[in-house]
Amino acid sequence: MDAQGRGRADNIDPADQWVLNPDTGEYELQLGHSAPQSSVPGPRRAGSRRNAGAGRGRTAAPGRQGGDAPGRAAPARETPGRDVPHPRRRRPVPDEPLPGRRGRRPAKKSKAKKVLLWTGGSMAFVLVAATTAGYLYIKHLNDNISSVSDDGASTGGFQKDRAINILLIGTDKRTGKGNEGYGDKGSVGHADTNILLHVSKDRSNATALSIPRDLIVNVPDCPTQQPDGSTKVIPGTDNVRFNTSLGQDGRTPSCTMRTVTALTGVKPDDFMVADFNAIKTLTSAVGGVDVCLGKDLHDKDSHLDLKKGTQHIQGETALAFVRTRHAVGFGGDLSRIQLQQQFLSSLMRKLKSNDTLTSPTKMVDVAEAATKALTVDSKINSIGKLKDLGLELGKLNPKNLTFTTVPVIDNPAEKVHATVVLKNPSASQVFQMVRGDVSFTAVKQQKKEEKAAEAARLKGPQSAASDVRVRVTNGGAVAGSAQETLTWLQNSAGVLKSENAGNAAPIEKTTLEYAPDQAAQARKLAALMGLSGAALKPGQSVTNSQGLPAMTLTLGKDFQGAGVPLTAPSKAPDDVQKSTADKVQCAK
Repeated sequence: MDAQGRGRADNIDPADQWVLNPDTGEYELQLGHSAPQSSVPGPRRAGSRRNAGAGRGRTAAPGRQGGDAPGRAAPARETPGRDVPHPRRRRPVPDEPLPGRRGRRPAKKSKAKKVLLWTGGSMAFVLVAATTAGYLYIKHLNDNISSVSDDGASTGGFQKDRAINILLIGTDKRTGKGNEGYGDKGSVGHADTNILLHVSKDRSNATALSIPRDLIVNVPDCPTQQPDGSTKVIPGTDNVRFNTSLGQDGRTPSCTMRTVTALTGVKPDDFMVADFNAIKTLTSAVGGVDVCLGKDLHDKDSHLDLKKGTQHIQGETALAFVRTRHAVGFGGDLSRIQLQQQFLSSLMRKLKSNDTLTSPTKMVDVAEAATKALTVDSKINSIGKLKDLGLELGKLNPKNLTFTTVPVIDNPAEKVHATVVLKNPSASQVFQMVRGDVSFTAVKQQKKEEKAAEAARLKGPQSAASDVRVRVTNGGAVAGSAQETLTWLQNSAGVLKSENAGNAAPIEKTTLEYAPDQAAQARKLAALMGLSGAALKPGQSVTNSQGLPAMTLTLGKDFQGAGVPLTAPSKAPDDVQKSTADKVQCAK
């Protein structure tokens, strides 16, 4: 018999020609569109081949298993030496007559099977629809986001394996419906509220450092991208209010970034700018927040009228609360900062509560409000990037988020104290703690063993300054820092055996690498430069230009200048006001 007779035409395997008939529940041999078909009862165990191949080349008797169904054509004969493929086993349908009985009715497709098939198809449709809707919604949220160039003022964006510094700016620009009665009429949008949020590298703690808008600072020159793509340098100004770093003379948030860097020594990774609508819409999205009042608060300028005690606020009332200053403290901006810190603490607790996190409606509302009300830098201008940032910030426990304010005093140059200036040395110590990733809470930054090891590196004998051999490299500090340090070491510190080794790969913190037999030299140089035990890295020596072994001092991004100690304080100054986000503060 040829290939067609064996059911193998067109390279078709015989097993593929046995098809389950859904009307009868039986398998049939289908040879082609015009070929007759044979009904084969099933299922049947592999060993039960009775009559199926007992006599090759003959058909089974009518009414026996494997025989012809009444009124059907005889099955195709098998080729000698080849077995008919076994029908695939199927599960019996409940209440179905046993296989092989005569006069069996064709089995009907069960209702349960129909429902299963229908729901399966529907579920597939729902999944496809949900995927499409999800994509469209993400695109919608992306379209909500407004972004502005950072003009090279940032670090290039936050990274997951580094400490994070986000500059939060609240403007007094009266944009949006219902905001006509707030802020200065015709304001271009100054930096009215400013918070530098520092999140530690290990995400165990964070510091929200408020910068008073009336702080006298020097605003540096600001290269700013123009609408036509060109860059314009907006000249800086000295001895002006911090809030003029935005809006004034066409300055953008990147200029506020540069001002923060010049003031604190901390270069922000990203910025977020919020207008009046952000407060109203975000508090409404989470269903309001609770604030504590130590007295009745009335302020006609901010439209605030609240009674003493715990109050639930949102929308317009929430905006009035964070805008008021005449109703609290001494009626100035510093009193308002404390009120804003209390509000943000409450908002953070609400955002991290189960009431918010388990409510899809609230989460969608928060996403809508945040993307519409915030302007961000171009490094975080998509939902995907904001989500990654949110995941990093979400690792933080509110009890380890410290709110504090740059230490300031009234400006002595003014008769009417409308502005403030830095209070040193407290302000310098606070900036140093942020740069050094030191927590304002009791959270330990490193394991006890690591701290003990670092401290041990500084203990022991020290070499004379004249015996210290070191090569100085620049690994991210300001250009010219290596030469500046070399000059200071030779002329002021007596380290004559030192040399400038050029640039190195950028690093965050200054390091001093030394061989075991150079430990005494390392301790001496650390004492001269104010290096901490963490900066000392036992390793290998290098060869200097005279062919002698030397240590390697690499100046990192934390380097503040030759002779400026790099050891950060272990705790905040006693005169620094601070509070944590997990505790309720009452406004007075």
